[in-house]
Amino acid sequence: MKLRLLYLFVLSSTIVFAQDLQIPIDTTIVTNHSTTIKGKSVNYNAMTGFQPVWNEEGNVTASLYYTYYKRTDVKNGNQRPLIISFNGGPGSASVWMHVAYTGPKVLNIDDEGYPVQPYGVKSNPNSILDVADIVYVNPVNTGYSRKVKLADDIYADDKEFFGINADIKYLASWINTFVTRQNRWESPKYIIGESYGGTRVMGLALELQNNQWMYLNGVIMVSPADYKVLRVGGPVSSGLNLPYYTAAAWYHKMLPAELQNKDLLDILPEAENFAVNELMPAIAKGGFISDVERKAIAKTMSYYSGLSEKVILQQNLDVPNRFFWKELLRDKTGQTIGRLDSRYLGIDKVETGISPDYSAELTSWLHSFTPAINYYIKNELNFSTDVKYNVFGNVGNWDRSNDNVRDNLRQAMAQNPYLNVLTQSGYYDGATTYFQAKYSMWQIDPSGKMKDRFTFKGYRSGHMMYLRNEDLIKANDDLRAFIKASSANGKAAKY
Repeated sequence: MKLRLLYLFVLSSTIVFAQDLQIPIDTTIVTNHSTTIKGKSVNYNAMTGFQPVWNEEGNVTASLYYTYYKRTDVKNGNQRPLIISFNGGPGSASVWMHVAYTGPKVLNIDDEGYPVQPYGVKSNPNSILDVADIVYVNPVNTGYSRKVKLADDIYADDKEFFGINADIKYLASWINTFVTRQNRWESPKYIIGESYGGTRVMGLALELQNNQWMYLNGVIMVSPADYKVLRVGGPVSSGLNLPYYTAAAWYHKMLPAELQNKDLLDILPEAENFAVNELMPAIAKGGFISDVERKAIAKTMSYYSGLSEKVILQQNLDVPNRFFWKELLRDKTGQTIGRLDSRYLGIDKVETGISPDYSAELTSWLHSFTPAINYYIKNELNFSTDVKYNVFGNVGNWDRSNDNVRDNLRQAMAQNPYLNVLTQSGYYDGATTYFQAKYSMWQIDPSGKMKDRFTFKGYRSGHMMYLRNEDLIKANDDLRAFIKASSANGKAAKY
């Protein structure tokens, strides 16, 4: 009898407490904080929660998780610059720049960016919160953001969210709602995107102008991915990798002494010149290049890459990045180098092969970021949920068709004389290389009439250059300078 009663109690408890795992649709939690930035005290509040996405019929289709930092110890706060921050993937949460770059907290890591236990966060004395308020936005299936049921077990189609143009459209609408709710229409506005976020913010610039009537002061691209050249193959895409090979080889002391004894920034222009004026034309000739030219190009490419002439010729002058990561140190230490940051080293099962077993840098970063963001949201922002925080989320078969974001940014700039562009890249990034970023910048405005509104900044680190403390300081100061330089200061928007 007692056993039967216990069974009934357990069953009834299960029925009472069992529930669907779901997110709130529209909610906020606000906490107050104080920190020190650049030696001065800064008071701010942190608002975290969910804001809905609506379809054209006015139905809620998803809800996006965000964190918004607003300085509270200044006058006319609603006129301060507002930074709207995205990461990339696509399918990556807005965690990386949030707790490692621009936000008021940064990871507990060493000065070069490697994980340190106990995991967690500490104050960021370099955050740009002293000069701008910041909102970190997580697109659908990243962070805690999810689609919402339209009816019983019915959700909006993936195509409404998971594609270059769908992503831009719904996020622009979401930004409009956020700016209206937070009373930020008077603020100079900036959008910043890392990696795939570069594609996202190029497209958002025009979408915000043309369909939300929101004009920006700045577009900031951090290690941007441009799918017109990224992993598409061909002479241009392949040739753009060479200066990155030079940087990575220089870091690992694999270049000839003549180059190795120079500073990195003294040799990169040489590599860039060779890549554009000799390597790309040579690759373009394919199998019809003469043997004399082929061998000459291989010799110079070896000089600037640290690879042997033999393996370069075996690759027909077209050396894939993944092969470079495996090959550079094969005969020296047998280690691989990182994809997103080639300062990192990995150990493969065997030294033979054409690509590394894993990304050494990404596993290192996940060590730091995953525990830190989960701790920070729960314990310092006071937000709790059983929903998993997706550092990376499933975004299905991402639709990359009709990719016109480069020209969208050009048109947005032409229509808006206030709009300026800053690109930030790490020299040791082997995924979205710094020279690809420069090339994309060159291609946005082929007329050259707006080139004085573009700025490029390079750093001696990788994809997330801000993980290295020296570059964290420099990159945030570059953001401050860009915000100041792109402020209107009473000047009319006209040519």
